[in-house]
Amino acid sequence: MFNVFIDGREGTTGLQIYERLQRRNDINLITLSEEKRKDVNARKECLNEADISFLCLPDAAARESVSLISNPAARVIDASTAHRTAEGWVYGLPEISAGRRALIAASKRVSNPGCHATGFITLVAPLVKGGIIGSDYPLTAHSVTGYSGGGKKMIAEYETAGRDIALDSPRQYSLSLSHKHLPEMVKECDLSHAPIFNPIVADFYCGMCVTVPLYKNLLLKSLCPDDIREYFAKYYASHNFIKVAQKDELPAYLAANELAGTNYLKIYVCGNDDMILLCSVFDNLGKGASGAAVQNMNIMLGLDETYSLI
Repeated sequence: MFNVFIDGREGTTGLQIYERLQRRNDINLITLSEEKRKDVNARKECLNEADISFLCLPDAAARESVSLISNPAARVIDASTAHRTAEGWVYGLPEISAGRRALIAASKRVSNPGCHATGFITLVAPLVKGGIIGSDYPLTAHSVTGYSGGGKKMIAEYETAGRDIALDSPRQYSLSLSHKHLPEMVKECDLSHAPIFNPIVADFYCGMCVTVPLYKNLLLKSLCPDDIREYFAKYYASHNFIKVAQKDELPAYLAANELAGTNYLKIYVCGNDDMILLCSVFDNLGKGASGAAVQNMNIMLGLDETYSLI
């Protein structure tokens, strides 16, 4: 039996992790009463008692939680952006490189990837590693997400009667081109500069589609969409949660909520003789948040990574 504490259980990600774990018979969930959930001493006791703690908190609060841990055996999975590029932390995307799963398994500090970053990195990192694009390629990415990615406040805005009519339309945000997921995108893909990243929130609860367009004549290797599709299929062949769509699976319309409610991510490679379009579709609350966190926990505890996720 493993002791697990969720610091910030009341948020969207925390609640989903709790729901995923409460049905398991190998997990003892350490909980705090409503009146004690912000009590520093009570949280400190839980953080040091747990085998693994999930931090589902704003960045500053996540850093505070880490500072409260004195037990050298205590392990942490941080769902905030606070430690995603920090020294001493392993970035929790096990599929992205040959040795990453082993690093996660051995680590006491794992940072859970951002949702937009997950979609971008799974598309771009393999191409840089394979010498298909250079680290200085002028990348652009678009990402359409369901409104649950904005947390409880945004969910309430979308689901309240008489809401603002603007919510009926897809809305672009982070117009300053300084989205908080950019640092992890750059680091994990070994890029020399940040991509132009255009996130969009739309009127559906959960799901995400991240799209990266490429010019064929700017690739370092002369490859067509079929070649890149085959490359991705080989790259991710041994991984449980990343699938690559075959050419005959390409739909007329690609739905961002296709994999809602799952921990899967599906890659589509489209395009023509001159341009290539890469798309990753997944659940922003699944592989983009709580599902990924539970997958990392399973790996850290030496369990089947798919446990309670399939």
